[in-house]
Amino acid sequence: MGDIVGAGLLAHVPTIVLPDDVRRGLNHGKESTLYSGLHQLRREVFDVLKPDVVLVFDSHWFTTVEFVVTSAERRSGLYTSDELPRGMSSVPYDMPGRPALARRIAEIAEETDQCWITAIDNEHLPVAYATLNFLPFLQGEEAWLSLGVCQTAEPEDFRTVGEVVRRAILESDDRVVLIASGALSHTFHSLRTLRDHESAGEEHIYSSDARTFDHRVIDALERGDHAQVLREMPEFLRVRPEGRFGHYQMMAHALGGEQCRAPGVRYSEYENSIGTGQVHVWFDRPESGWTGEGW
Repeated sequence: MGDIVGAGLLAHVPTIVLPDDVRRGLNHGKESTLYSGLHQLRREVFDVLKPDVVLVFDSHWFTTVEFVVTSAERRSGLYTSDELPRGMSSVPYDMPGRPALARRIAEIAEETDQCWITAIDNEHLPVAYATLNFLPFLQGEEAWLSLGVCQTAEPEDFRTVGEVVRRAILESDDRVVLIASGALSHTFHSLRTLRDHESAGEEHIYSSDARTFDHRVIDALERGDHAQVLREMPEFLRVRPEGRFGHYQMMAHALGGEQCRAPGVRYSEYENSIGTGQVHVWFDRPESGWTGEGW
């Protein structure tokens, strides 16, 4: 029987993979806690857990008519970002996959009413930096899967996908870590002003409403009140969370949705990235394991 051994809402911002002098220069010479926090997460969590699989809910991989999960034996190559080629150019990557788990996710979806997930093993399928940016910090010997965010999906679809993923993992023999890769509020400053808002201080978040709601979400996550976050999703969407917060919604429902009570531990401060709200929050598997359908 498989298990979800840990989960995290993690920020994939491009600054974490910039050269040290450039990254610190954007933050008045100070280190970003988003960068140092991932190194800490590796030491304190990933090196201890040693998962078999990391499954990333990738908020930069948008699909339209279905959800897609990667099922290749291996994804490798060189990555250049179409969005930010100056900062992410010809970056090598090599990720073994877990085709059996990906195919089982798709099979269960096929058996599930109003759930559309396709497993794709095409070697030319593009990758997104919302998955790749974690590799220098967190990658070990485990397999990595990515599951995209369907841009036409509604909260009920994210719920169903999370539940399907949970069932597939529990039916497997894999110890799996889930990563919800993406931001909180996600509105950028305009091109003519964004260079005035590149440092990490939260005073640079796009709006006071966005900053206030981001803090409300973080506080609920730290208390383990996932029900509040899911219940207040319509209000949160007004400050435009990345990917309509689909990355978190799928992860949360894989952990039991409203029944999940796992408290979050911050591995970073709440930081700005040219207007967007970013944070690393980690959820440990409860020592007592699963309770009913949730953590």
